[in-house]
Amino acid sequence: MGSRVELFAAIRRDARVDDLSVRELARRHGVHRRTVRQALASAVPPPRKRPARSSPRLDPFKDAIDGMLRADLEAPRKQRHTATRILARLIEEEAATGLSYSTVRDYVRVRRAAIDLEGGRRVEAFITQEHAPGREAEVDFGEVYVVLDGVKTKYHMFVLWLSHSGKAIHRVYPTEAQEAFLQGHVEAFDAIGGVPTQHIKYDNLTSAVARVIHGPGRARDESDRWVLFRSHYGFDPFHCQPGIEGAHEKGGAEGAVGWFRRNHLTPMPEVASLDELNEQIKTWEAADDDRRISGHVNTIGEDFALERPLLRPLPEEPFDPGLALNPRVDRSSMITVRMVKYSVPAHLIGRRVRVSLRASQVLVFDGRALVATHPRVAARSGHRVILDHYLEVLRFKPGALPGSTALAQARAAGVFTSEHEAFWAASRKVNGDADGTRELIDVLLLHRSMTAAEVIAGISAALSVGSVSADVVAVEARRHANTTHIDIVSGSSADRHRVAHDDAREQRVVSLTQRRLTDPAAVIAGLPPDTRPLPSVAAYDELLPRRSTLEPDVKASTS
Repeated sequence: MGSRVELFAAIRRDARVDDLSVRELARRHGVHRRTVRQALASAVPPPRKRPARSSPRLDPFKDAIDGMLRADLEAPRKQRHTATRILARLIEEEAATGLSYSTVRDYVRVRRAAIDLEGGRRVEAFITQEHAPGREAEVDFGEVYVVLDGVKTKYHMFVLWLSHSGKAIHRVYPTEAQEAFLQGHVEAFDAIGGVPTQHIKYDNLTSAVARVIHGPGRARDESDRWVLFRSHYGFDPFHCQPGIEGAHEKGGAEGAVGWFRRNHLTPMPEVASLDELNEQIKTWEAADDDRRISGHVNTIGEDFALERPLLRPLPEEPFDPGLALNPRVDRSSMITVRMVKYSVPAHLIGRRVRVSLRASQVLVFDGRALVATHPRVAARSGHRVILDHYLEVLRFKPGALPGSTALAQARAAGVFTSEHEAFWAASRKVNGDADGTRELIDVLLLHRSMTAAEVIAGISAALSVGSVSADVVAVEARRHANTTHIDIVSGSSADRHRVAHDDAREQRVVSLTQRRLTDPAAVIAGLPPDTRPLPSVAAYDELLPRRSTLEPDVKASTS
C-alpha cells in the first residue's frame, strides 16, 4: 500500500461497496481496528504524534537555562544570551560536560519563545503590505568600501526605493551630510522622472531631523533647509520609529542597500573617481530592471513602466542642493570649507566668496560668476590647489613656481604634461630661469581660451622649429584649431590627400624677436641671420624746433 491517504480511501471504498464490518476491514487491510475507525470517520488521516524525545544530559541544566532566558526579559536587545553563550556559561558555572551545541540551540529556540510569551514580551511578526503605484518610496544610507585610485576608502551609498515596483536608485558620495542627502534626492527624482505622490519613508537622519519630539505620534523638529526642499518638490515625509522598530517600517530600502552591495559592490570596485563609479551604477540599475522580486508577478522594469506615469511631475525650477557658505579668501588664495582648503583665483584675496558645497563638488562664485570648481575632498585637513588660479601672481614671482603645491598637484593630475615640461626646460635654457618661466606662464594662460589639445599641439609645433616663444605657441595653436575645425566641417580626415600636399611648402609663423637672435637658438630654429641695420630716428631731429642763436648780451639787453 502506498500513502495513508490511499489506505484510507481503500478502506472507505470497501466499506461502501462490500458493506464489511470493522473487524473484516481490519483483517483485509492488515491494520488495527482503530485505524479503520479513523478512516471511516474522515478521509484525512490524523497527524502522526511525534515521540517526546528525552535528553538526559540536558535535563539537569534546563532550570539554569530557563533562568538565563528569564533574565533576558529585562536585558537590552543586543545583550541577551545566545545559545553559544548559554553553553559557555553551563560549562563554566555548572561544570556541564557532554553537551552539544545543537542540543542547547534546539532547546533555547523553543523555550525562549515560550518564556517571552510568559513575560508579556511582544512577538515580532511581519505583515505583507500592498503599495499603490506611484505613491510611496523609502530612502536610506548604507556604508560601502571602494578602492579609489588605489586606496581603500569608506563612502556612503544613498538609496531611493519605490515601494510598488521595487525600482531603486543608488548613488555613492563621500559623506552622508545634508548636501549629499539632498543631492541624492535630486538625482533619484531625475532618474525616475517624478516624485511619489503620498510620502517617502525615512529614519531619523540628522540631515532632515533636528530633534525627535517624544510622545504620541511621529512629530519631528525638521531643519529649515529640509522643509524648503520637500516643499519645493511637493512631497510629505513619513518618519519611522526610532530603533529597530523603525528599520522594520522601511525594510524595502534596507534590503535594497544590502542586495546591491552584495551583488554589485562585491568585490570592492576599483575606480579612478566616484563619477566613474556612479556611471557604472547606472548601468547596473538598468540591468536590474530585468530582475523579478520574490512575490512579484512582473519584473522591476515592467512594474516601473506602469508606475512612472503616476508619479508627480518634477518642478520646472531646479533646486540647488548645495550648502551655501561665505568663506573669506586668505593670503594663500584659498578658502576653508569643512576643514579642507580649496584654491580660488588670486585676485579674490581678502574678499568673501559664495560657496555651494555639494555631495561631490565644491562650487565657488564671485557674485553670480562661477570662478572655481573642485571635486570634494573627503579627508579632513586636506587641500585642493589649481595651478591656473596663481598664474598672474607667478608671472611676477616666477621663482615660486618650481616648488609650489599647485605645480605638484598639476603634475599628479596629468594637467602639466611632458610637453609643458619640455617647453619650460627649453625656455629656461634660452631666456634664463625667470624670463623662461614667464614664457611658460604665458603658455599656460592660453588654456583659458583654448583646449588642452590645441595648446599642446602649439607647443609641439613651436619646439619642432626651436622656438620658445609663447607668441609662436599661440599662433600654432590657433592654426591647429582652425585646421581641425575645417576637417570636421568638411568631413575629411587630417591625412586626406597627403600625397597631394607633400610638395606644398609648409608656412610657419615665427617670432620677430626670435628672428633677430644671433645666439645658437637662431641656428637651431633654422633662421637666417638678419644683417639689416637697426632703425634710426635721427632724420626726425629735423622736425624739432631750432634753438635761438641770439648772443647772451643781446638777450640781457632785451630783458
